[in-house]
Amino acid sequence: MSRLVIVTVGKTHSGKSTFARSLEEQLPNSVVIDQDNHAEFINTFYRDLLPMEGPNTLKYAVSRTIVDYAMNETSLHLILCNSNLSRSGRLKLLEHFNQKGLTTILVHLDIPERVLQARVANSERSTGIFRSATTFEEVLKRQQTDGYFKDVASPGEGEADYLYVIRHSDDLESVIGKIINVSHSRR
Repeated sequence: MSRLVIVTVGKTHSGKSTFARSLEEQLPNSVVIDQDNHAEFINTFYRDLLPMEGPNTLKYAVSRTIVDYAMNETSLHLILCNSNLSRSGRLKLLEHFNQKGLTTILVHLDIPERVLQARVANSERSTGIFRSATTFEEVLKRQQTDGYFKDVASPGEGEADYLYVIRHSDDLESVIGKIINVSHSRR
């Protein structure tokens, strides 16, 4: 059986975690690996180890260790839940999985800005994941600002074996069904 790695891409509050949990419930033999969980764990127990500036290399190291363990020590399909907005980082990650023989799937949650703004304004999510921001509004504004992120790009054809785009919550079940069909066809 060919294993899948499903990578979610999208801005804050686009539904990446909700999608990942729904997919995990319906895709047998799968696990969600969510960087927000790693960030909250680090911020709770190891805040003094966080870099003062630049990328959160500690969070990336923890996430990479968990992904490598799941990939090398289990037979689970991997559902990676984080923003993956950097094209070069995303391509490097996908190439790594392709070299290991996993089938790669990108799920781009391309939700309209007005919907994201409403979700952020009404959010009850914990801010315990933050290192430099203080609110989800601030995170969304950063993600909306041209030039704030270097190398930010929406996923395109050819980046992964499969690319699915979700523009509305009605698309969730359809995309989950397509991924389950891929898992059946790769047996």
